[in-house]
Amino acid sequence: MPLAFSKTGEAACIKGVGGTAKSRQRLETLGFTVGSEVTVVSRLAGNLIVNVRDSRIAISREAARSIFV
Repeated sequence: MPLAFSKTGEAACIKGVGGTAKSRQRLETLGFTVGSEVTVVSRLAGNLIVNVRDSRIAISREAARSIFV
């Protein structure tokens, strides 16, 4: 299931990261790696604020669709 469809406040484990090689590398640099725990903190205009590896990060809806939990 893509991260974009996760419920707010619910923790999930990252199973995979899709997209182009450049976008995958960027997301992995931000901490979105397989096995990491991620929690959706809030949603703003379709974009998400997530908590991953003790950091809050804002990502677009498109980026959230390429992260599978």
